[in-house]
Amino acid sequence: MATLTAWKFPTPEGAEEALATLERLQKEELIRVEDAAVVSWPADRKRPKTRQLHNLVGAGALGGSFWGMLFGLIFFVPLLGLVVGAAAGAAAGSMNDVGIDDDFIDDVRSKVTSGTSALFALTSNAVTDKVAEAFRGHHGELLHTNLSSEQEAQLREVFAESDAEDPASVKA
Repeated sequence: MATLTAWKFPTPEGAEEALATLERLQKEELIRVEDAAVVSWPADRKRPKTRQLHNLVGAGALGGSFWGMLFGLIFFVPLLGLVVGAAAGAAAGSMNDVGIDDDFIDDVRSKVTSGTSALFALTSNAVTDKVAEAFRGHHGELLHTNLSSEQEAQLREVFAESDAEDPASVKA
């Protein structure tokens, strides 16, 4: 089973610091990173900067379409208002079908704000106690949605077609 996690940090640099920990944990084979992305939101910016982490992941990565859809729902749809309301509703419905519910989106939206950062990761095979211990001291708050194997496969299928058409990484 894969787990989608969102780690929120109280500074714009916190996610980058946690990323170094995640990279070390993967090298030590204490976690497998299927895909990941970082959001950094400096206090002087109107919106966050996002990027997919290609260096951590293998051929099974979800790709830019997944992260673009997720970050759009979390950070940009509220700014666009009713203009894209129906499309946003459909997108949120698709995410809910694969285990990412409105509560997760709302929670991340309310907590990852100007002056903070977040590390999003789709992981598996974690040695939970070792991973938890490694992240102590990062002053992060963990929000997560667990995805079953079936939901993970469904998620990959949902985004596979658009990734084949647009392999570009997420940029804000």
